[in-house]
Amino acid sequence: MNLILLGAPGAGKGTVSKLLVEKKGMVQISTGDILRGAIKEGSDLGKKAEGFMTRGELVPDQLILDIIEEKLSKEKFPNGFILDGFPRTIPQAEGLKKIMSRLSIKINAAVDLIVDENEIVKRLSSRRTCSNSDCQAIYNVFSKPTKKEGICDLCGSPVVQRSDETEDAIKVRLNTYKEKTAPLVDYYKNEGLLKSIDANKGSDKVCESIISTIE
Repeated sequence: MNLILLGAPGAGKGTVSKLLVEKKGMVQISTGDILRGAIKEGSDLGKKAEGFMTRGELVPDQLILDIIEEKLSKEKFPNGFILDGFPRTIPQAEGLKKIMSRLSIKINAAVDLIVDENEIVKRLSSRRTCSNSDCQAIYNVFSKPTKKEGICDLCGSPVVQRSDETEDAIKVRLNTYKEKTAPLVDYYKNEGLLKSIDANKGSDKVCESIISTIE
């Protein structure tokens, strides 16, 4: 089972991906992880990506697609994979389709996690992240608070609200999503791959809905 996870920031893509990894043995693939891995390995593509990132520039679509193709061609995924956070735009989706064709890999579904906008703002604005770069544990003041207020349970470092998770910043992110990423829903609907899931409920129920829908 090979899936693409779609959904606005705060829809729960990362959490649901981890549950699918635990329950189904799938591999979570995120562009951030792929880029960091390529850079760490010191591959030619990784060195090119590092140059853009060091200069504070966006990594070009084609370079990201090349790195994804390299990963998918080198590794085996007996239980399938989840593309989390990619593609983000129609050109990326079209590039990914060509990669899948070249590698003879089938995408089984593009799962759109649907969450009310007010719920997204609540989720993200109440999120707190460990300030220790080696930890980065994520908490929520409502659903998953730290045992000691403001202190990470795992490493004892302060937890902070990220600058992109204030209410104003979240609204900007949502507008960007609607403009650039939401069109992917229609794209995958036209491809016959779209599955829409109500993600306002708990992550476990969302995961179960995805599994039952796909299988």
